Amino acid sequence: MTAPDDRVRAAVDAAFRDEWGQVVATLIGLTGDWDLAEDCAQDAFAFALTNWPRDGVPRRPGAWLTTTARNRAIDRLRRDAAGAGKVRQLAVLARDPDELPHDEIPDERLRLIFTCCHPALPFPARVALTLRTLAGLSTAEIARAFLTAESTMAQRLVRAKRKIHEAGIPYRVPPVELLSQRLAAVLAVLYLIFNQGYDEEDERRALTSEAIRLARLLVRLMPREPEPRGLLALMLLHESRRATRTDDGVLVTLENQDRSRWDQALISEGVATLDQALATGRIGGYQVQAAIAACHVTAPDAVSTDWPRIAALYTELARLAPSPVVDLNHAVAVAMADGIPAGLALVDEITASGRLDRYHLLPATRADLLRRDGRTAEAKAAYEQALKLAPTEAERRYLAGRLREL
Repeated sequence: MTAPDDRVRAAVDAAFRDEWGQVVATLIGLTGDWDLAEDCAQDAFAFALTNWPRDGVPRRPGAWLTTTARNRAIDRLRRDAAGAGKVRQLAVLARDPDELPHDEIPDERLRLIFTCCHPALPFPARVALTLRTLAGLSTAEIARAFLTAESTMAQRLVRAKRKIHEAGIPYRVPPVELLSQRLAAVLAVLYLIFNQGYDEEDERRALTSEAIRLARLLVRLMPREPEPRGLLALMLLHESRRATRTDDGVLVTLENQDRSRWDQALISEGVATLDQALATGRIGGYQVQAAIAACHVTAPDAVSTDWPRIAALYTELARLAPSPVVDLNHAVAVAMADGIPAGLALVDEITASGRLDRYHLLPATRADLLRRDGRTAEAKAAYEQALKLAPTEAERRYLAGRLREL
């Protein structure tokens, strides 16, 4: 056995990032067996680590890996063949030519995305299955990212695959009349994955890059759909500010972030991607959120932020995707555009409704507006309430610092 050198290992790592989803999707499409597909894909990458140092990195790594995984699946099915189901799987694989097509097979990955995010599956299962099959994350990595026991996550994945099999969930892109509904589920999963990694904890940061990678894939696979571009633009614009979101473990609010450290390449790509989406004339919620993010990151400084436009965009977002969190963000924009009392009035309405009782940003927002309005005692009480609800250490440190200032 030849040990892989650094160059070969880097090539295998790159192939894993780029090709894992395609290899797995192709095998699932051929066999219908999710576990077999994952196992044989893993075997193919293991073979690459031993064969490529000896034979060289192939010109088309994805084709090599797909063919190797397919041959491994044939071997497994021949060894285990017992019953009509296995024989049919073997027949499908044997009927294909020895060399699989070397072109990209985008429909296979598209089918995989929509199957993972089928609305019949519980939302947590959609997220886990997407990360497992398309991104290649291990069960332990997914469990760690979502602060769940590995055994719990393993059971969630098993149940999801069993549901797909027993409920006969089709491995296909949905028909046109269902596409928007299914696409919404896919986009929601990708955005949740992104947000799970968008904090200061190193072990979860990889999720943001995986979400962006999957969003790029979805844009390539569905180039005429504007909302995947809108979501990709939103992710890129948020990611451009990552390096300035915390300072020594303390949250830094947007207005106080060092704009000179923002990633201008990501901002330029995000704005261009948003422009491409908006050019279709079919406006959706992710495009509006990206437009709001663009207002923030393209302003030369906090004072120059176009708050009236942001308030108007939140009004549009509330129409497209109504939620109390959108209403809260709209209240902040109104406060900055029309004066603190106008924004506080809207925040008080949300508070009275009880819709965000356990959401830490409601009292945190109210505290900030009260502080700006000079109502120090009320602001202190609101900050204390927010501190009790804050989910991350960075946010708790920020809120504690505000209290000390008061």
